[in-house]
Amino acid sequence: MDTLKNIKIGDTVRVEKVGGTGALRQHFLDMGLIPGAEVTLVKYAPMGDPMELRLHGYELTLRLADAEQIEVCPVAAKKAAVKDIVKKNKTKTEHPGLGEGGRFHAKGDGVPLEKGTVMRFALVGNQNSGKTTLFNRLTGSKQHVGNFPGVTVDRKDGSIKGHDDTLITDLPGIYSMSPYSSEEIVSRNFVLNEKPHAIINIVDVTNIERNLYLTMQLLEMNIPMVVALNMMDELTSNGGSIDINQMEKRLGVPVVPISAAKNKGIEELVEHAIHIAYYQERPLRYDFCDKSENGGAVHRCLHGISHLIEDHVESTGLPLRFVTSKVIENDQLVIDQLGLDQNEIETMEHIVTQMEKERGLDRSSAIADMRFAFIHRLCDDTVKKPAESREHIRSRRIDRILTGKYTAIPSFILIMGLVFFLTFNVIGAFLQDLFEMGVEKLTDAADKALIHANVNSVIHDLVIDGIFAGVGSVLSFLPIIVTLFFFLSMLEDSGYIARVAFFMDKLLRKVGLSGRSIVPLLIGFGCSVPAVMSTRTLPSERDRKMTILLTPFMSCTAKLPIYAFFVNAFFPKRGGLIMVGLYLLGIFVGILAAYLFKGTIFRGEAVPFVMELPNYRLPAAKNVFQLLWEKAKDFLQRAFSVILIATVVVWFLQSFDMHLNMVDDAEKSILAGIAGVFEPIMRPVGLGDWRILVALISGFMAKESVVSTLEILYSGNVSTAMTSLSAGCLLVFSLLYTPCVAAIAAVKRELGKKWAFAEVIWQCGVAWIAALIVRAVLILIGVN
Repeated sequence: MDTLKNIKIGDTVRVEKVGGTGALRQHFLDMGLIPGAEVTLVKYAPMGDPMELRLHGYELTLRLADAEQIEVCPVAAKKAAVKDIVKKNKTKTEHPGLGEGGRFHAKGDGVPLEKGTVMRFALVGNQNSGKTTLFNRLTGSKQHVGNFPGVTVDRKDGSIKGHDDTLITDLPGIYSMSPYSSEEIVSRNFVLNEKPHAIINIVDVTNIERNLYLTMQLLEMNIPMVVALNMMDELTSNGGSIDINQMEKRLGVPVVPISAAKNKGIEELVEHAIHIAYYQERPLRYDFCDKSENGGAVHRCLHGISHLIEDHVESTGLPLRFVTSKVIENDQLVIDQLGLDQNEIETMEHIVTQMEKERGLDRSSAIADMRFAFIHRLCDDTVKKPAESREHIRSRRIDRILTGKYTAIPSFILIMGLVFFLTFNVIGAFLQDLFEMGVEKLTDAADKALIHANVNSVIHDLVIDGIFAGVGSVLSFLPIIVTLFFFLSMLEDSGYIARVAFFMDKLLRKVGLSGRSIVPLLIGFGCSVPAVMSTRTLPSERDRKMTILLTPFMSCTAKLPIYAFFVNAFFPKRGGLIMVGLYLLGIFVGILAAYLFKGTIFRGEAVPFVMELPNYRLPAAKNVFQLLWEKAKDFLQRAFSVILIATVVVWFLQSFDMHLNMVDDAEKSILAGIAGVFEPIMRPVGLGDWRILVALISGFMAKESVVSTLEILYSGNVSTAMTSLSAGCLLVFSLLYTPCVAAIAAVKRELGKKWAFAEVIWQCGVAWIAALIVRAVLILIGVN
């Protein structure tokens, strides 16, 4: 039998058998790669691997090595059948039904919560389903970000607007409740252990079959739930429709059509969510096996095991139907909680083995097939699908260029070049000039006010030469940082970054990484802190660690003040060339480091590349600007905390000696004595001046403060006090040495103290070697 790896572009095949083992195989099944599923090969990535497939109405990427484990057989084209589905008329019924007396659910039959109880909601949905947009619509500005207890996955909480007695938690975007990635484990544990009063399940109706797979698993948890059918405007504008009331009747929970981006249906969604949470109205249905389907093999297996483990499940407080399906799927995380004895385990295995024999499928495939069979029947009865949406047609046309064999890489270079050009030379630079003018005027006004008030000279120096000179120089780069994040968030929300991961996967695999690692590495050009945190989406611990250690080699925006200052002061005629060279040098050193890691501490292959490719969409303006506000707020908080403290400390240490007497010559200061310890180490790379060492030490607090510290210590005469040779060495060392304390703190949160300490030593060592090499090269070409 042939495998998925060997089919040609445009071929449609039927899956016969899914090979592989463990969580990865389960993930394939959960994504819809089940026996009987029809799959079409759309294209290969520009480098020939991975491949893009279409199944269940959406695009999925898969590496050739993984595709080789999936056996397929050819099927005839079914254009006529598709045409019939498009023309098929669905019976239209009015909506809302639930708002008119609760015809399709047991309204008010639960035990209401006590008055004053804060109703807790879990917002659950697939990635790219519009979950972030809906969360922002529901909460507005009433949200805060933290971490889930014991793990480093982001947790967003907020209260629903107009309802202070609510708390909604935005869970990570997941495809199923199987333990494949840390996000899926976090989401499942939150629902199982935190026991929210209700679930808001957001479903992308343009990919409704795959999205409903998660819905079915959530229904098995027997928690009050409302289904929000998002992007209904897209579906209807393309000629599609959904019989909402019929879907409610079949699922046994409220179903509300919404458009989160256009703020439609949100009020109705909130009304139903609060109602089912307050009255604790659980789903009317959570068992989807059909006793008449395939001889009833799966039905008998589910109910047999359910009776066998019922008493064990009751003692754990877990939902019986969910646990039963997970036991059949051999989910060890669930099985370990039950405390089954050997006889029960053997009996359970006999039941499962008999089901596999009757059904002709393995245990996991049989459960996945049962779910998708119900979903197909549900969609056949309630959903009128358009032949092909305008959004999908548009995405295919755009992809001909942006993911084309000969145009993908050039397009990527062009797009990123345009982003950096607009950021550093046009929009960001213009806004920076305006910001600098404001800072200068504020500094002058403060200087005059202090002189007029006859303030003590020490305080005057602290405020003007310390605080304003230090923090002010850093604040002037806020526009550049915000502008860069604006473009990066636009690329990510539009769906382009997923494409970059698709066509860069094979290239990154050569250095031991997955295509998914491209996202944290690209974010690293903005800031190492969110870049390190974004590695949480990588399902492999090996890939996470390796990506985290490589991220600081990507030149973050905090280093821009250093580059801009020294390039303008020492190499004005070659400014653009040197700036580009620094970015490329960071990438080159990162590649060398990746090769080193791959052959030493991170042996093995990168995690399999299984990822959805969403349609291109225009990012929601509110989401983008909310992200920008969060980044700007974070930067300002650091500027007026870490950087302010660092600036004041540096000013104090360079203004006083060991006896706390003010010094006229900073070389006699406390700071000079501290820096002197490192002078012998740094002298070979041309950075033995104590003032440069002090600046580098302050750069550990915040990279932006390197320039402000040098300005203070050199009394504004850096360009005359340093040579071009030492400036070049300092640029390279600043590029590669340890990231700021905030980034190291992020590494510590993700990997622990040992890895964070090793990161500091490792980066400083690499920077020292690189600066030594650059110094030798510059001397050879006559730079002094």
